[in-house]
Amino acid sequence: MIACKSNSCEDTNPLLKQYNTPFEIPPFNEIKTVHFLPAFKVGIAEQMAEVESIVTQSEKPSFENTIVLFDQSGKTLKNVERVFYNLSGTDNTDTLQSIDRQVTPLLTKMKDDIAMNTKLFNRIKTVYNNRNNGELDSSQIRTVEKYYNDFMRNGANLSKKDQDSLRKVNEQIASLKLKFGENLLAETNSNFLMVVDNIQDLDGLPQSHIDAAAIVAKEKGHDGKWAFTLQKPSLIPFLQYAKNRSLREKIYKAYFMRGDNGNEYDNNETVRQIANLRAVKAKLLGYNNFADYVIAENMAKTTEKVNSFLLELWNPALNRAKKELEQMQAIANSEGADFNLESWDWWFYAEKLRKVKYDLDESELIPYFKLENVRDGMLWVASNLYGITFEKLDTLPVYHSEVETYNVLDSDGSHLGIVFFDYFPRGGKRPGAWCTSFRPAGFVDGQRKAPLVSIVCNFTKPTNDAPSLLTWDEVTTLFHEFGHGLHGLFETGKYQRIIGDVERDYVELPSQIMENWCAEPLVLKHFARHYKTGEVISDELIQKISNSGLFNQGFMTVEYLAASILDMDWHSINEDSLVENTKMFEAKSMEKIGLINEIIPRYRTTYFAHIFDYEYAAGYYVYIWAAVLDADAFNAFVESGDIFNTELASKFRKYCLTECGEGDGMEMYIKFRGKEPDVNALLKRRGLLN
Repeated sequence: MIACKSNSCEDTNPLLKQYNTPFEIPPFNEIKTVHFLPAFKVGIAEQMAEVESIVTQSEKPSFENTIVLFDQSGKTLKNVERVFYNLSGTDNTDTLQSIDRQVTPLLTKMKDDIAMNTKLFNRIKTVYNNRNNGELDSSQIRTVEKYYNDFMRNGANLSKKDQDSLRKVNEQIASLKLKFGENLLAETNSNFLMVVDNIQDLDGLPQSHIDAAAIVAKEKGHDGKWAFTLQKPSLIPFLQYAKNRSLREKIYKAYFMRGDNGNEYDNNETVRQIANLRAVKAKLLGYNNFADYVIAENMAKTTEKVNSFLLELWNPALNRAKKELEQMQAIANSEGADFNLESWDWWFYAEKLRKVKYDLDESELIPYFKLENVRDGMLWVASNLYGITFEKLDTLPVYHSEVETYNVLDSDGSHLGIVFFDYFPRGGKRPGAWCTSFRPAGFVDGQRKAPLVSIVCNFTKPTNDAPSLLTWDEVTTLFHEFGHGLHGLFETGKYQRIIGDVERDYVELPSQIMENWCAEPLVLKHFARHYKTGEVISDELIQKISNSGLFNQGFMTVEYLAASILDMDWHSINEDSLVENTKMFEAKSMEKIGLINEIIPRYRTTYFAHIFDYEYAAGYYVYIWAAVLDADAFNAFVESGDIFNTELASKFRKYCLTECGEGDGMEMYIKFRGKEPDVNALLKRRGLLN
């Protein structure tokens, strides 16, 4: 252990001690913000000392004395990072943001120091060159190849001059990404609140959403009024149901103008610089553009294949969206509207169209989707598929009082892992839903370390009169993130570098396939019960859900594809075509594909966190790429005549979740399915074949 001072010493800093807690969960009640910066510094120093120990050995490089030691290095730092960045996502504060700003350049420098360490790379390269001499098994060979490729892709083979340039670029990108995230958090959670003081302005909203808005207003100091935020549980129902068109316009414009308001949180210049710097980085590393650099590691392999795939879907989706728009405009005209529909009208008139075409009002469904029932139904599905069980525990350490925890037991009764569920919005919580971990699966001293999986959402909070009730989209979101969670619970292997490691355009398969089960009548009958009467959802409503499966698919596919194409355009620039004006670049990108004015990309540039804050740069397309996989994979269960076919589930678990890091994504998928996926399964599901 590196020598340290107060707040950093192992005997005083809980982040640096062995966690003496059930399942070695981080002791959240002991961890204070003052502990993070010293712990980061200790972790960085330990990591660098471990690397130095590897490169100063006198023995010639081997798998054991180089690859294994490097694979096992940095445990302290990884533990600190997981706690810090998970809390930054769920309960961010000015203090945590300040620490992040201090830590980011330290981590960036450390990662570059390691990636460009010539002695370390030469040792790895020696093992790599001898990997096929018969001494290593397939897992070891794959681990060696992954590390060698990591170093090559991070500049280990560049000249000293180019390495210095790459270091500077990496430092700038890291700082800008941090700024982007801080701006977006402020624009989403702090800089807009729509307060309504006239109940008539809420005409059309279900009572549950009116009650929720009253609670928000009281929390924000507007007791007796109603308040709406830019968080999805507040925003979307207002757009769907509120008859007041001017207020719909107000809140939607606030949403899609985040980061584009010319204020201190404006992201236009930030994203322009990030994209341009990524183009510079790609050239330094020998690629034409950043998209080429990223996609070379994906299942798609080439930018051209991704662009072709997206455009193949674009025209059918756009044509369908235009038909949806015509139908909605007809409804508006029949009601005496004297305006053409705008983007803030889509959700409102889509609900009317759903009622006309399918006799389904989503507000009819919401009372059947009590959060706790949906959760229990989801766990029931997993139990039926994989034989695992869930034991709710109320005494485990948690980072917030709203978080609940489950002990997960495998079919043989052995401990599989812990799952944290964090359901509701908070002031410091970033928007959206995600799955992460406080500890991934792994092996230490030959013993399996069970994962600590965390699933985070932003659902409507309970009110005085009603529990948390989910929309259908939120039901599928919970199943989706739980699919990621199952991936985290099941993955295993001896080497951290390849445990659960899959290509970016494969990673959404485990999550998206779970969405298929929640719409099955057998599953709906199990969990969909009216929160007041306990009545099981009727066959009639289930049939309406099924009938409306193609509802609004044009819109949803177009807004998604538009964002994916925008992402690809941002990362297809090169040093000869750097962006000068963010707004003009986005406008030209959307004009090029003929996006209609009534639909905007799911994420506009200035709040496109997936690509400018998280790790989906040149990779937002992966959701629909993986949708081809998940549609085809679920068809295997349907074709078998049993959606809970345990033999198929066992194969899916083995090849697509547990051992997925042992081979390329398509190779592992074919081991499960016996063939490559059929794109028609997706096109049929979305009604885009004709």
